[in-house]
Amino acid sequence: MDDRPLLAVAHRAGNNLADLRAALAAGVDLVEADVHLYRGALEVRHRKAVGPHYYWEQWTEVTRRRSLVVPQLHEVLAVASGDPRLMFDLKGPSPAVAPTVAAALRAHAPGVPFAVCTKQWQMLDAFAGDPGAGRVLSAGDPLQLARLRGRLRRQRVYGVSIRLSLLTPAVVAELRRATDRVLAWPVDTEEALARARRIGVTGVISKNLPMLKAIVDSRIPVATTLV
Repeated sequence: MDDRPLLAVAHRAGNNLADLRAALAAGVDLVEADVHLYRGALEVRHRKAVGPHYYWEQWTEVTRRRSLVVPQLHEVLAVASGDPRLMFDLKGPSPAVAPTVAAALRAHAPGVPFAVCTKQWQMLDAFAGDPGAGRVLSAGDPLQLARLRGRLRRQRVYGVSIRLSLLTPAVVAELRRATDRVLAWPVDTEEALARARRIGVTGVISKNLPMLKAIVDSRIPVATTLV
């Protein structure tokens, strides 16, 4: 087991401005925000658009667009106010989301470091010229993981984000030879956290903010009094 402290990443907390504030206040290392390009706007949401009037989220019912408050990227950046702890997960079918996000970050948060991740790895090329961009390759199924392992045998990368159920100690050890950041998701329970620690990942992506705060707080040395 690795004794280094785990990175604490707040899963989807950047999709809601109040959750974003809470996650930053809790001291997490990164706050994930899902970004879609929709009709020219960079919408921050995990839900998928179904036509012009509805959103759809897996395992939940279809919701009218007018019933939800969906922030745009510039609003998220305004709340973060130069904080470098944002990780943008690029979503949707349009390859234009990547250069549009890159341009928006240069315009609204120039010089502020950030992380960016996606399962469509070619999108990360849009950030190749930005020294402040930490590019994270994501994999959510066995085929993607197999492709990722092949790529990492040839190339070192900033970081990877992998579904926890796909990982074993041997796979994590292999990944860590090519990157310093192996993030696992979803890690929302103490049982999942224990497994993540056991297999050796370097960070967890979780919706459980109290659990993430406990991870962060555990790094703070306990004050002692000399008698």
